[in-house]
Amino acid sequence: MKLNLLGILSLLCLLACNQSVSKVTDTTATEASTTEIIAGSAKITGSIISPNDTDKDSIFVNVYVPHPITGEIVPYKALVDQSGKFSVEVDVETAVSLVGLNTSLNPYKTLYVKLTSGGVNNLDIAYNSDFDVENVDVTSATMTQYDMIHSFDVFYKMHAYKSGKVRESMYDKSPDYFLNNAKTVLSERSEILNKDTLLSNDLKGVLFKDFLLNMYVEHVFDYEKEMIRNYGNTTGDRSNKPDLQKIDRSYYHFLRDFKLNDPQYLLTSQFSYFQKEILQNEVLGLPEIGESDIPSWLASVKVILSDLVGFESGPYYDILAANAYARQLTEEVRPLTEKQKEHIAAYWKDGEIAKILLRKNQQVAALDKFKSPAVVIDISSVSADKVIQTILAKHKNKVVFIDLWATWCGPCLKAMNEFRSTKGEFHDKDVAFVYLTDTSSPRERWEEKIKGIGSEHYYLTDAQWKYIMDHYEFEGVPSYALFNKEGVLINKFTAFPGNVKVKKMINSLL
Repeated sequence: MKLNLLGILSLLCLLACNQSVSKVTDTTATEASTTEIIAGSAKITGSIISPNDTDKDSIFVNVYVPHPITGEIVPYKALVDQSGKFSVEVDVETAVSLVGLNTSLNPYKTLYVKLTSGGVNNLDIAYNSDFDVENVDVTSATMTQYDMIHSFDVFYKMHAYKSGKVRESMYDKSPDYFLNNAKTVLSERSEILNKDTLLSNDLKGVLFKDFLLNMYVEHVFDYEKEMIRNYGNTTGDRSNKPDLQKIDRSYYHFLRDFKLNDPQYLLTSQFSYFQKEILQNEVLGLPEIGESDIPSWLASVKVILSDLVGFESGPYYDILAANAYARQLTEEVRPLTEKQKEHIAAYWKDGEIAKILLRKNQQVAALDKFKSPAVVIDISSVSADKVIQTILAKHKNKVVFIDLWATWCGPCLKAMNEFRSTKGEFHDKDVAFVYLTDTSSPRERWEEKIKGIGSEHYYLTDAQWKYIMDHYEFEGVPSYALFNKEGVLINKFTAFPGNVKVKKMINSLL
């Protein structure tokens, strides 16, 4: 099972699973109340107890909060003071939120923390000499220490699990055969968590759904992509593509088993990614919400989805409508129009979903003041060894920051979101931000994504991309190259090092 560990870790690392599908119980009334939608906030305070006289004022606490309505994972960062204390306030969108928390002492050890809207959660985290979490004291204990610390041990076991079976070809079989195989894989991996007697049952229900969504988003939604991968893995032929059966909307009948009206999905880290797949899936073909009134948009959506998901009404549809607006706000970073705000007010009145969307709209409007429009430049005819030279020639006497990324790269998109406000600080400075991608990013998806990025974009040929990756010895994406005003390469690196470091690098060249 494909998994980008850095991306998942920084986007909560909450994946695990519950019992097999047949054993998952319905959401109780108590669970439903904890997943009530609220435009709220919560505070996390605490202290870090570190070994070896670690300089405390260089330690950061990172918090990753799922926002199921605006459809994003929002990162927060707090500096630990000399006494080891920290405090961070975060926006939340449900009465209870399950968030990820780690520190710069060990960013690969993420804790699972439950927050309550309007509440304060105090965590005293102690590290041992190996910088592993030794103990967590929680003043408002709503989770067991085992749940907080060891959920990821189960996560690693699940994703490292190997059945021992010979890898089977799926590309030459029916789509239904592939879907049945996916159920089998899910059931096998579910048993790992099912056998863990120390994780609480409340947590298992959420973690199962998280794993379910991740697995289907990564491996099932895009049937063609998965079959091409299966063809390459089972035949060793990665140059050709197999002849595949064409799928239609009926392929997605598996959604009926998900019971998507269950509000417990709002607590998962993967729900926003799942919703984006629903909204942008070309086979399903849901319309964009644009300036349509919400009842009309939902009516057209239900014609497509109701038979597949197994219901014609319920909270899921309202959340999907909110997520449709959120795509514009978070993907394109484009504020709502007056007509859209009127439709939101007419449908949700002064309800919590309306409050959340308008709160996000205010944030986007503030960023939009400094966002430059996305400009696409075609240099497909330029020889591979002249691409960077051609780009630099357009920006004489400017610092040039080049970002190599892909639409499918979670860490790439996360870095762009983190850097967005800092990038805006350079809007009137002699800095050019340039973005490069290749044909591994579907053209239509790329054209949509760059609307929210702005600046200058290049869609490189495979030969151009390979030359740059090899020439600069980049190992993957995201990767970056920073040039001074004279066009001299000053720094290159893979993986985003954080706003503070990048801002310092750029300022040093201005």
